[in-house]
Amino acid sequence: QVQLQVSGPGLVKPSQTISLTCTVSGASLTTNDFYWSWIRQPPGKGLEWMGSISYSGNTYYNAPLKSRTSISRDTSKNQFTLQLSSLTPADTAVYYCARDFNGFGVWGQGTQVTVSS
Repeated sequence: QVQLQVSGPGLVKPSQTISLTCTVSGASLTTNDFYWSWIRQPPGKGLEWMGSISYSGNTYYNAPLKSRTSISRDTSKNQFTLQLSSLTPADTAVYYCARDFNGFGVWGQGTQVTVSS
């Protein structure tokens, strides 16, 4: 059974950079055709895809966030990480990691990130 677990700080200050980690069990980051994604949902709004890292390590970003977003992975730990810089209160959201294999079929539990001074 594939499980994803998100970890990271819940409260950050404006202008800071946040780092969230998704730990994957039951599947390998390097399995062909798997893409590993970050998705967020601001309060009262819909889901927003932020970016993905492929099984081969290629990265893809949502254009409006590209300049502030970096996704990386540690295959030895089977983890992938989101870094989002220059935070503003508009980045307050629940952040999810998910596996994309013909759709976002497996999700982590989500973590609330609040940007506030």
